[in-house]
Amino acid sequence: MKLDQATYRLSDTNKLQTRALAAGVIALLISVVGFFVDTQQFFISYLVAYLFWVSVTLGAFFFVMLFHLTGTAWGVVLRRIIEAIMMTIPLMAILFIPVILGIHDLYHWSHADVVANDPILEKKAGYLNVTFFVIRSAVYFGLWYLIARKLYKTSLAMDENPTAEQVKTLRKVSAPGMIVFALTISFAAFDWLMSLDPHWYSTIFGLYYFSGALLGALGIILLVAMHLRSNNILVEEIKVDHYHDLAKFLFGFTIFWGYMAFSQYLLIWYANIPEETIFYHERWVGTWKILALMQVFGNFLIPFVGLMTRNMKRNLPYLKKMTIWILLMHYLDLFWVAVPNFHHKGIVFSWMDLTLFVGIGGLFMWLIWRTLAAHPVLSLNDPKLEESLHHEIP
Repeated sequence: MKLDQATYRLSDTNKLQTRALAAGVIALLISVVGFFVDTQQFFISYLVAYLFWVSVTLGAFFFVMLFHLTGTAWGVVLRRIIEAIMMTIPLMAILFIPVILGIHDLYHWSHADVVANDPILEKKAGYLNVTFFVIRSAVYFGLWYLIARKLYKTSLAMDENPTAEQVKTLRKVSAPGMIVFALTISFAAFDWLMSLDPHWYSTIFGLYYFSGALLGALGIILLVAMHLRSNNILVEEIKVDHYHDLAKFLFGFTIFWGYMAFSQYLLIWYANIPEETIFYHERWVGTWKILALMQVFGNFLIPFVGLMTRNMKRNLPYLKKMTIWILLMHYLDLFWVAVPNFHHKGIVFSWMDLTLFVGIGGLFMWLIWRTLAAHPVLSLNDPKLEESLHHEIP
């Protein structure tokens, strides 16, 4: 992989794209075998993997709008990477189709006979039904794509014919876009993840999923930027100070995730209402107890302590390892929330957890590198690019 310093376009990325695409396709083909061996486990593993990768997409979408709204300068050199992750929304919409196909294996509220014999589900049937579930999901992806496409097209247009009006457009689109995003990601979290147990509810579950999405997006942004750096690309443009700022975000949103997780637990523990406490009771059975404790130590305490000092945030090899750890914990967090609804006695890992994670992830990374290679990797005519290139942390 090389960079043309005049145009800031990547070349020789075909090998990287081919490897990612091949890994994804091969892993998905292997997973098809699992579909015929254990259909329900296939859909369980697919859902967890899908929720991880779509959270990365949505987290990047949030950061693009956040940077436009705040007018931040330091993040301009990172924007093409973040935009490339954001523009995987169409791919994630397509990859949502297997979730719809597996709806009867995943969501027991989708069975008419079950609903008919459950008074609680009968009352929720106006919202929790297959048709409305599909319509809502289509609306989420439609809104996300329309907003993201407008932001991306406007950003690319600045490379050709920059105007002050374009900067205003990016902000004007991001303002209502942020409100739409807040509502849709919350309802998507309710629909796709919380409704796996339709008897349980949490009013802050949308924020819980959102906080994890931010960590997932920051992790992939860091890894993509570091991979470019390892190939001597954007070494001078994306400096250690930029990584330091990303690490500060990673540290801050680790605290935010911990706050959301603890707040949800504290409110449910204090109220002690059976239909709420069942969530934690089911996750404190057998070996699920181990994974529950990992949420406290692995998902919060280790990153909190591990990213606390300035030197930790600026040590790139160390930061890469911590980033990979946080991504692993983010996956296990989603696994811990979703899978106990199906395996009640203890942790059950399947080989399909790995193959489907790699399968979706391979397609995901292929599209990111394809998008990055199609346009300059820097927003060359952004009015704040020069300030971003000279960004320094005191």
